[in-house]
Amino acid sequence: MRHNILNLIKSAGTNESDYKALQDIFTLYDQLQFASDIKQMSGDIFNWLNVTFKIDNVSIALFDIEKNNREDILIHGDQFFLDDSLSFFFIINTHTNLNAIVSFCATSKAHFELINKNYNIIESAFFQISPIIQNGIIKKNFIESQSLDSVTNVFNRHYLVENLNKQILLSGKEYKQIYFLMVGIDHFKAVIDEFDYDIGDRVLVELAKVIHANISEFDMVARLTGDEFLISVLSSSNEHDIINIANKIIEDFSKIEIKVSLIPEQVLKKTACIGYDVYTYSDEKSIDTTIKNADIALYEAKNKGRSQVFNFNDMKEEDTIDLF
Repeated sequence: MRHNILNLIKSAGTNESDYKALQDIFTLYDQLQFASDIKQMSGDIFNWLNVTFKIDNVSIALFDIEKNNREDILIHGDQFFLDDSLSFFFIINTHTNLNAIVSFCATSKAHFELINKNYNIIESAFFQISPIIQNGIIKKNFIESQSLDSVTNVFNRHYLVENLNKQILLSGKEYKQIYFLMVGIDHFKAVIDEFDYDIGDRVLVELAKVIHANISEFDMVARLTGDEFLISVLSSSNEHDIINIANKIIEDFSKIEIKVSLIPEQVLKKTACIGYDVYTYSDEKSIDTTIKNADIALYEAKNKGRSQVFNFNDMKEEDTIDLF
C-alpha cells in the first residue's frame, strides 16, 4: 500500500488524473479527521466510495483478531458475499487487535473492471487513512471500557446517569417523568455457590437480553453491582406501561433455560423481581435519590417472594427491608 501511494504522488506531477485521485484521497483524509466516532468515519468512507467510484453496495466491519469476532459498523445496499465474482475487500491494518474490513460489490462486469482499474487508488486511500481509523478504534475501545459492563455489554451506572442528565438538560422539560426500574435475580448468590461464576455470568447475560427485548430503543439499561440492572424508561411515562414492561421481563426471564451440564443434561431456571420509582422534572428529588428508592423497592419486592413487582410509593411504615 505504501508503494502505491508513493507512485501516485510521483506521477501526480505529470498526470492530471493521478493528481485528481490524490486530491480525492486527501479530501477523505481531511474529512475523517473531523469525524466524531468510527460510525461517522464509516459513513464518510462509504460516501467517498459512492461519489468517486459509484459504489453503492458496501459493508464496513471491525474484526477482533483475539476474539475471532466481527462487529458490523455500516451496511449499505444489496447483500453480497466476499466470494462473489464482483466483490472486493480491503483490510485496514490498525496495529491493534481490531482491524477494519471494508468490502464492496460492483453492479456489473463493466463496473468491476472500472474499480479494478482504480484498485491502487482505493488501496492508497485506505493506507493513508489507516492511522485515523486506528485512533477511532482506540477511542471506541476507551469509551466502551469506561461506559460498558464487560460481562453483559450494557451500560454501567455512571454512564447511564451522566448520559441521562445530559439528555434532560438538552431537552428541557421534554422528559417530565422518568421511571426507573431496578431488576434483581432472586437468590442469585445460590447460583454462584452451587455452580460457578461462569454460569452466573451466563444468567446475567440472558437477563440483559430479556431486558433489551422488552424495552424501547429510547430506553437505557445499566448493570450495577452483582445481579442488579437499572432501566430508565424514556419511551413512556404511563405507569400502566411500566408495570406491563416489568411483568413481561419477569415472565420472559422465568422461561429461560441455561444448560449447566450435558451428561446428564441439566438446565437452570431463575426468576427475578423488580422495584421502581418515578423521577419528576419539577420535584426536588434527584435522579440519584429516585434510583435509591427503586433499589429499596426491589428489596421489598424480594421480601414478598419471587417474581414480584413493587412500587416505592406503596411502601408503608410497617414495611421492613431485610437486605439479603
